[in-house]
Amino acid sequence: MTMTDLVRKVTFNRTEKKEHDPFKAGDTVSVYVKIKEGEKERIQLFKGTVLKVQGSGQGRSFTVRKMSSGVGVEKTFPITSPSIDRIEVLAHGKIRRSKLFYLRELSGRAARIESTLVTKKKSEKKKD
Repeated sequence: MTMTDLVRKVTFNRTEKKEHDPFKAGDTVSVYVKIKEGEKERIQLFKGTVLKVQGSGQGRSFTVRKMSSGVGVEKTFPITSPSIDRIEVLAHGKIRRSKLFYLRELSGRAARIESTLVTKKKSEKKKD
């Protein structure tokens, strides 16, 4: 058995598959991340704009950027990470690029992306 076969076997045999709302670069998302501090575990919100989505299948990941006290903060999350509790899409951005690295140099109004808000359906509201 080669190393590639071993990697494939481990990645494709994951039993837990989380279903997230579909999103792409330019969308505003809220990522609820599980953080372990000693014995306790809590959920922390990371809300920002998706800069890029890369990879496919189990190895897929996405990068979210937010402004915190005037400083840009970027985090990259694997889609299948057990530390992600849930991902909520807040708005869909109208963009023409798949990777939005140009947002790093922009600030204020220049960094805005034209977007449309996402509304929940009646069936989804009853579940919450």
